[in-house]
Amino acid sequence: MMPLKVCSLFAGIGGIDLAFKQSGFEVVWANEFDKDACKTYIHNFPDTLLSECDIRKVNAKDIPDFDILAAGFPCQSFSVCGNKKGFADERGNLFFEIMRIGGEKQPQIIFLENVANLTEHDNGKTFNRIHNELSERNYYIRYIIADACNYGIPQHRTRTYIVAFKDFDMCNKFQFPKEQPLEKHIFDIIDRSVKADDSFYLSENSLQYQKMKAAITDENQIYRFSDYGIQKSKDGISFTLKANMGTWHNRVPIVKDDFGIRTITPKECLALQGFPKSFDFPDIPMKSMYKQCGNTVVVPVVKDIIRELVRIANDN
Repeated sequence: MMPLKVCSLFAGIGGIDLAFKQSGFEVVWANEFDKDACKTYIHNFPDTLLSECDIRKVNAKDIPDFDILAAGFPCQSFSVCGNKKGFADERGNLFFEIMRIGGEKQPQIIFLENVANLTEHDNGKTFNRIHNELSERNYYIRYIIADACNYGIPQHRTRTYIVAFKDFDMCNKFQFPKEQPLEKHIFDIIDRSVKADDSFYLSENSLQYQKMKAAITDENQIYRFSDYGIQKSKDGISFTLKANMGTWHNRVPIVKDDFGIRTITPKECLALQGFPKSFDFPDIPMKSMYKQCGNTVVVPVVKDIIRELVRIANDN
């Protein structure tokens, strides 16, 4: 069977795209507007044609034909941590760009990812609108709200995944992956025996260090400063990595390793999102690296969903 072709919108650094590529799909075209995210994308996907313009300026006719439309569309307007304005927010309205391109290209499958709050936003009206927009284009819809720690990754990251099909039988056959026991914990991923660059360690003379030292009562957990004081993980599972790590450096999670107390590195953030070691950042500001880590997806969760798409695609 020829590899199915994917078009990726709001690609970010390519977390969804990576899951598709690892599963044998071909990502033929992608769009991303953030300049530093584009640099990271090109660094890791040199063979994919990346459009770096505002998606509202994209002519759908210029996009190569594809089978699957994938989009992790902007979530701030739906998130409990964002402004929750939904479609009243310019970023929320970008969802309709997905529908515009999908309506023009008519892919067999549309794959969407967003925050867990998407289904509850505006008393369910937002999700109903998304459902109706897809239904009006003759798509049949399945969705799940899934936490990454229930699918093998030691991070609490609950997201809504929507898979929409043109073919009713494919939709009827499709099943989201079953939850699985968590076998890895934070420090199966972060190696405390390896010294990080000195720049990541808190100065022992700083107030931040003194506060964190007093707060670290369990060295097998991960910590961070929050609006409510110092937050501590539970059961060796990281709290959700957020994009604001790139806005406020003191929101980057903190660990105690064999050499001191430090923030986790951008590469460790990627590892907690299930990215392979081969995935790397180009020469961009550190704050952009952290922001990109918080904005991306948990790759293995997406890959588990794609595995089911492969199964039913082979059946058809």
